[in-house]
Amino acid sequence: MPSLRNTLRDEFFKVWKKACATDDGKNAVASSLRDLLAWRASDVNGDVLAESPYNEIGRASRSAQTCERDDIIIVSARFRSGSTLLWNLFRNIPGLVSYYEPFNERRWFDPAARGERVDSTHRQVADYWTEYDRMADLGDVFDEAWNERDLYMSESAWNPRMKAYMEQLVERASGRPVLQFNRLDFRLPWARATFPNAKFVHLYRHPRDQWTSNLQQLDRFPPDGQMSDFANVDGFYLLNWARDLKYRFPFLDEQSIEHPYQLHYFLWKLSYVYGRTYSDVSLGFEELTTNPERALFHLFETCGIEASHIEGLLPLIEPPPSGKWKSYADDAWFKRHEENCEDVLASFFSTQSAPLMNAQTKAERAKVSIRI
Repeated sequence: MPSLRNTLRDEFFKVWKKACATDDGKNAVASSLRDLLAWRASDVNGDVLAESPYNEIGRASRSAQTCERDDIIIVSARFRSGSTLLWNLFRNIPGLVSYYEPFNERRWFDPAARGERVDSTHRQVADYWTEYDRMADLGDVFDEAWNERDLYMSESAWNPRMKAYMEQLVERASGRPVLQFNRLDFRLPWARATFPNAKFVHLYRHPRDQWTSNLQQLDRFPPDGQMSDFANVDGFYLLNWARDLKYRFPFLDEQSIEHPYQLHYFLWKLSYVYGRTYSDVSLGFEELTTNPERALFHLFETCGIEASHIEGLLPLIEPPPSGKWKSYADDAWFKRHEENCEDVLASFFSTQSAPLMNAQTKAERAKVSIRI
């Protein structure tokens, strides 16, 4: 009966594939394999792995890898946090090659896909893609799924394709490479382990100003709006991120969220914690725009960049209006939602074994925090 068996097998996997594409299916699989999906063995002796009892057997290359270079700068930030400004500052330093959002779905290396559109709020930026010119072949390793899936990656995660893509950008840079990401904050454990000698820069912004910047127009979504109505105005992937990350952080389930600002705040605070924990320097957007000389001096000192470049960069910094959130809702409204989120976070992390909370002490990371 092999033909019947094969037919039944094919039908079973068709149904299984469809089931796994649903939210319930993903939840069941993730609950079963939560700690195995990205697992790599850590109980193998590296010296024994490298040895061979037979001289003629091939061995791993001992040559230096691109990921081990010590001249790489990696920037991690949330959307609408001032990351384009920071990228543009690096872009205008002689000898640096600054790549804008390497995981962006517009595929900067592909002239047919990237288009010509530039966000008018990105001041003094004419394009995002010059550094990617003549790199169309990067499409062979680029994966658009990086924008929506596996947004969390532990230190032991295994993603050779992502590593190869980032390494190719590093190798092709005609100067010191800077990679500026808006989709790396919860992958920082992996990135730090994969690029151990890189300098990691974390940028953050006041969550209330960032929220109103995400909305762009304050009347697009009211303070008394419902989660069920938010999808139509979600311009910066808030729901997509929550739907992927809720299997790691279950409080991100939109069904349990009172207002999308809470979802925004959860992601903002988690991003802040991961950024502070895994980066060499943590920079507040407000300090960068109101006290740029001080902020850039400490940033450049950490990254090994000459401070003499600072003066020429200052004209590129145009501080946007701050405190716009006051026109959206009063302090009490924001504080109520923020305190609710902080209570949930405190409860969640108090029950974890929390390697995240120990990582900063263990690796002596986030040595510099630049903020008002």
